[in-house]
Amino acid sequence: MTTPRQVLPGQTLPVDIDDIPAEDLAPGIHVRMLPGMEGIRTWVIDLDPGAEWPDVDVHETYGEAYFVVSGEIIEGDRTYGPGTYVAMGAETSHRPRTETGVRAFGFNYDV
Repeated sequence: MTTPRQVLPGQTLPVDIDDIPAEDLAPGIHVRMLPGMEGIRTWVIDLDPGAEWPDVDVHETYGEAYFVVSGEIIEGDRTYGPGTYVAMGAETSHRPRTETGVRAFGFNYDV
């Protein structure tokens, strides 16, 4: 069964994240797109130890946020561990990497 990309009004949709097939975005980077609401893309991303985002991720018009579930994300000279919530507004950019491996839940605002 394919997981829908959007939750409809009046709908509750529980999903086991690990049942959603991961797409390989780049070497060592695996993303699972989750059902979201209109204007919000939700996802879980897993980075293998030593993985780095392939290019600078630029957020020109809309923001992005993520919550570190396990492992650590390194952004520039800052390291974010489990339980850290990182919110980035429009006109920001970043290039996450990890030494330990990481799982993060996040979303992009598209409205």
